[in-house]
Amino acid sequence: MRGAAVALLMAGMAAAQLRPAKPEAVGMSAARLESAAALLSSEVEQGRVLAASMIVARREKVVLHKGFGRLNPSAGDPTVSPDTIFLLASITKPVTACAMMLLVERGRVSLEEAVSHYLPEFNGQDRAKVRVRDLLSHTSGLPDMLPENIELRRAHAPLSEFVKHTFTTPLLYAPRTGFQYQSMGVLLAGEIVERVSDMRLRDFEKREIFDRLAMKHSALGMGPWKIEETAWCQSGPKANQEDLRSFGANSPYWRDMGHPWGGMHSTTGDLAILLQTFLNGGTYNGVRVFSPATVAAMTRDQNEAVQAPWGLGWGLAGSKVWAYFGDLVSPRTFGHCGATGTVAWADPERQLLCVILTTRPLDQDNGRLLKVVSNAVSAAVEKP
Repeated sequence: MRGAAVALLMAGMAAAQLRPAKPEAVGMSAARLESAAALLSSEVEQGRVLAASMIVARREKVVLHKGFGRLNPSAGDPTVSPDTIFLLASITKPVTACAMMLLVERGRVSLEEAVSHYLPEFNGQDRAKVRVRDLLSHTSGLPDMLPENIELRRAHAPLSEFVKHTFTTPLLYAPRTGFQYQSMGVLLAGEIVERVSDMRLRDFEKREIFDRLAMKHSALGMGPWKIEETAWCQSGPKANQEDLRSFGANSPYWRDMGHPWGGMHSTTGDLAILLQTFLNGGTYNGVRVFSPATVAAMTRDQNEAVQAPWGLGWGLAGSKVWAYFGDLVSPRTFGHCGATGTVAWADPERQLLCVILTTRPLDQDNGRLLKVVSNAVSAAVEKP
């Protein structure tokens, strides 16, 4: 009898993967989902968004998965498929945190230890007080970007130069006394992963996360793909064209740099797998990648003392600086957005996930498109 119970459990785990289904089968309105898709489609048709893709799933059932537009502004360029590859920008951050947490699970890193324990060059000022945990919850005092950011990018500086400058850049405040969304903290988290694992971060993530979850179209950096095979990132009308060609979002330098805070490429389908893994408590398709303890820690508010809700890597609903999940998600919702016009979120209370990838930068509409489409997705849930 015990063997039969184990076999039944294993069969259930094997079935735990995303499969297509009709919205009504999971208590969702097909008409409301189509309205959500129409919001994206309209922006593409009116020429405000070049390319977009979205996926919605509930209870491990994919109820919407569509692509819109063209890969490139050039006439006749290929159309976007549901699984077109996009530059994610800051959705990269929670994936870097996932890599770090795998080392925490294995006893190789402790969140409570000082960053300087792993990176001795990080010293002076209040740096000895910065914990590994602070890098993932944006409370380290480090800036979002270095003062020398543009100069380094114009010089095509390697990632190691960004790390070197981060070691000495002034902290904006004493650790854990405030909140400042900061890419440079995530950069140091990636550096710790590399030193402890003795692997490039991109290789560690591929082996330990992407390959194990069968995220076949995901990579930190360009992976095996060419830029022209991915969605082209739009830019604002006032952008410096020479800088765009040299180090902009479509430049070979920036696309393959592999920066831990924004250099990942992926698809809506692959990101849905990652979100579903967290909804499943760390398991997908019978493969345990993260422990339940890791999932709980990454999606729990780490910043109660400074009243800036954030997990470890994942942003949380209710944050004063985070409204891209829309207005209708439950309080336990977690996810992240990216400056290139992307958002991915999961609502554990409704067992609902949504990924929207576009090519229009967030700052062109303050993320309004992502918010209103997310609202329409949440509103499509009609039954518990």
